[in-house]
Amino acid sequence: MTITLEQMGMRAKEASRRLGILGSGKKDQVLRAAAEQLLADTRELLAANGKDMERAKENQMPQGLQDRLLLTPERIGQMAEGLRQVAALDDPVGEVLSMKQRPNGLLIGQKRVPMGVVGIIYEARPNVTADAFALCFKTGNAVILKGGSDALHSNLAIVQCLQRAVEECGVDPAAIQLIEDTDRETAREFMRLNCYVDVLIPRGGAGLIRTVVENATVPVIETGTGNCHIYVDESADLTMAADIIFNAKTQRIGVCNACESLVLHENIVDTLMPVVANRLAEKKVEIRGDERVCDAVPGAVPAAEEDWGREYLDYIISAKTVSSIEDAIAHINRYNTDHSEAIITENYTNAQKFLNEVDAAAVYVNASTRFTDGFEFGFGAEIGISTQKLHARGPMGLTALTSTKYIIYGSGQVRE
Repeated sequence: MTITLEQMGMRAKEASRRLGILGSGKKDQVLRAAAEQLLADTRELLAANGKDMERAKENQMPQGLQDRLLLTPERIGQMAEGLRQVAALDDPVGEVLSMKQRPNGLLIGQKRVPMGVVGIIYEARPNVTADAFALCFKTGNAVILKGGSDALHSNLAIVQCLQRAVEECGVDPAAIQLIEDTDRETAREFMRLNCYVDVLIPRGGAGLIRTVVENATVPVIETGTGNCHIYVDESADLTMAADIIFNAKTQRIGVCNACESLVLHENIVDTLMPVVANRLAEKKVEIRGDERVCDAVPGAVPAAEEDWGREYLDYIISAKTVSSIEDAIAHINRYNTDHSEAIITENYTNAQKFLNEVDAAAVYVNASTRFTDGFEFGFGAEIGISTQKLHARGPMGLTALTSTKYIIYGSGQVRE
């Protein structure tokens, strides 16, 4: 039976009230059961994903996006492990953040509470379905998912699997629901479901995020695209730099924390770039560089202005030469997307300057940008990587899905 978006919102709101008072032990039991159910249903999940992958290839989906869409037994295992890790984390709901006594005897405190109903709109990334469920369920929130049409079969199979586990544990399966209608008007209606949805989180490319921010009346936590830079300082260990660049660019090209842009001190361009070019050639990465880079790498393509601010999600990287760390920071702050930026340096002063002055959710010294991830940060999973500055910033784990409320204890006080 097809239910309306209004009915789905009502079910989610009702479920959220029960989830909000569910004990930590019960929540962890459900998450562990859901992990086992994912593993047990591996064959069915792969079959559903196969339908999406077949269509993706027919539609000539870019390779990086196909990589995001693909499920394998290993990736399903990682999804299950993510659920287990979230179950093992401390439950933030109910945590008392402060408690102070006023001169009139009132005790006024704050404690963490669930958001209520979380809406997530995302593109062809089936793993988001399991991650979103885990984090929302652990924090006592119901979640309504609106995935992209490219991953419909995969998302539906995952949601049905999770709902079975939830229901078998005696909990309302409306804790997680999927909007199956792929019509754009349905998506817009979802963005305006204020009476039921408490917060909306978009995960995907720049176009999706812009559409949600511009059309939603539900409060939005903006997650961003990733034009992530690596700046190689003149004092850098060049072997380390080449290893980090290769990892950050090629380990997975279709993710928002992959390196898309290099910034290079002019004193090391001629030494470093031939080495980097040879490494990147192993993966057939195209280098789009300024004049100095093109002189150092004969196969490089001259960069256009739009290359400096572009998230490629492909085997392409831009490379810009600068004369100082100040120039590097200015270039990065102009063209970045507030996601993840890194410096490779042996100079402590420059490292601290970079950390202090680069405006991004995550800033690294001598490490790959690929670590900007809820799993790697110890959150078990993530609901997204926030590039805004209100409420949450960077990988969003459990606490980012909670709000607070004041709790006041009195002994008969009245206001005069």
